[in-house]
Amino acid sequence: MILCIGEILNAEQLKRVRAALDNGSFDDGRKTAGWHARLVKNNEQMQMADDAARALRAEVEKALTEHPLFQMAVRPAKMTPPMFSRYRDGMTYGNHVDDPVMGRGPGRLRTDMSFTLFLDDPDSYEGGELVTDTTAGEQSYKLPAGSAVVYPSSTLHRVEPVSQGQRRVAIGWIQSTIRDPAQREVLFDLDTARRQLFEREGKTAEFDLLTKSLANLQRFWAEI
Repeated sequence: MILCIGEILNAEQLKRVRAALDNGSFDDGRKTAGWHARLVKNNEQMQMADDAARALRAEVEKALTEHPLFQMAVRPAKMTPPMFSRYRDGMTYGNHVDDPVMGRGPGRLRTDMSFTLFLDDPDSYEGGELVTDTTAGEQSYKLPAGSAVVYPSSTLHRVEPVSQGQRRVAIGWIQSTIRDPAQREVLFDLDTARRQLFEREGKTAEFDLLTKSLANLQRFWAEI
């Protein structure tokens, strides 16, 4: 399941994030790439050593994890701290698949889902589309600022070259409480249906049955 989620960051939050990125220091993105991804990765990543950078990371992580649609889609058990990437002047990231396991120690996790949160208006730069290779063919994403695309980390994907302007995004990876992507999709559909029923009819007996089924399926499938 690949899902686009709008309005994770509002206009005021985007203004603060962009100001922090304008004043931030960036490194060669290849420093954090695996040995084969390093061959096709050409971008920059923000250094996260100072208090301002860590506060920026915390604000974006809070906005993501508190968004109900994000919670429904990924059901996170663990999540990497967001990283901030910048593409400009022909920068690109060729076809690659994300590492299956990331981090060290208590922060180590299995990457079930990946996200890209767009931070610049799509009309402000040329190129820079996120392209995923799926069984239905290639799908291209260049979302409004403040919106994110969430997709399975097993997906082959790339970032097209930026020919004008700059593309800044927050990226990260999630280990879900539900390892199986088909099971996650079942839970997402069931949760969506019960929420729509509640909005239309309130707390009915049918809503309670759907809620019971949703909870019990998570008990069967969840890995904690």
